[in-house]
Amino acid sequence: MSALGNGAPLAGSRRIGATEIGHLILARLATPNGASRAQVTSDLAPLFTHKLSSADWRRLAEKEIGRLVATGLALEEKNRLVPSEEGHAVLARYLGRKTTEPQPWPELRDIALVAKGLGVEKETAERLRMLARLEGLRTVIVQKAFGLPLRRNVPPTKLRAQLAVVALEHAFGNRIKAGFGKGSALSAKAGRLLAGQLSKNPRAFATDAKLIAELAAEHAGARDATLEGLRMGVLRGLGARALEAALAEAETAERTVMPVLVAAAPALKPAANDPAPAAKAGPPSSARPDLAEFARTVKQAAAERAEGWAGSRKAYISHVWETIRLNRPNWEVSEIEFKCMLAEAHRAGALVLANADLKDKRSREDLESSAVLYKNMVWHFVRVEE
Repeated sequence: MSALGNGAPLAGSRRIGATEIGHLILARLATPNGASRAQVTSDLAPLFTHKLSSADWRRLAEKEIGRLVATGLALEEKNRLVPSEEGHAVLARYLGRKTTEPQPWPELRDIALVAKGLGVEKETAERLRMLARLEGLRTVIVQKAFGLPLRRNVPPTKLRAQLAVVALEHAFGNRIKAGFGKGSALSAKAGRLLAGQLSKNPRAFATDAKLIAELAAEHAGARDATLEGLRMGVLRGLGARALEAALAEAETAERTVMPVLVAAAPALKPAANDPAPAAKAGPPSSARPDLAEFARTVKQAAAERAEGWAGSRKAYISHVWETIRLNRPNWEVSEIEFKCMLAEAHRAGALVLANADLKDKRSREDLESSAVLYKNMVWHFVRVEE
């Protein structure tokens, strides 16, 4: 039996305070009429039963309720539990508030606990209201996942442009600060293709809304990008972290109470229907080039594939990409990333791109596969400096 399911006492059971699970129980109790033990167990079960069996969750909930009552954070009368004055203060700190007032459970769950799960509980009430809407919740999840400013009413076009900048910085191993500003230099299609590289399954998204929905679902650990799906993904993540803390505390208590070697409790395994864990935003492999290395390598590849006469030699971007793809597999960049990296290197003056003034039908395929859209220009070549 795991440490969570046995009779070992929980460490610190006499101190004033609450465990992570205890805080969640206090939140369920902070409703106008409090809650019964059965209601607590039932209403919080979805946060835990993707990790624990229903029986294990019931035992753990009873143990945590007992601790709250024993430490004076919860009061029980006529089979109803409510937070004490101290319990309300503990809950307020947990939720990033100055005070707490009784609220309906759906409101506490869908706003206060979702905010806690996303790490935005200290934001103003006005900003937190956006969590009640599907578009608002998707936006906050994506903003938090990729370190973007937490702002209200960000249109999908602007969020996509911000994500494109993040994707470009990731392509360079987060060793540059992209200069696209708000991303307006990239066309909507190019920006969406680039931002799509941030997905666990990079692909072209038909619209900005679909891109944002997919990224939100991935980072919430949700089965789908619906309002209920995203909420449950965030809340299950909150429950999983609370369980990890409880498991660590229970194992510490076992070692303290029984000074013998105690086998570690088995790792909690996701249930068969548990969604994959959310991908963590962060820098890709350190093999990704910085701007100087990228420009130097591209110039070398262009020199090998260049055509034309002395003083006016240039290489098709598609030919340069073929060389880079074969010779630099450790970069792990996609074609769309490569083309946007080229545009950034050109903007920064690290290399020079050129467009095809004269087009003939024989080179149509090379021109089309080389095209890089940037502002009002379409680049087709990397110019070779001699």
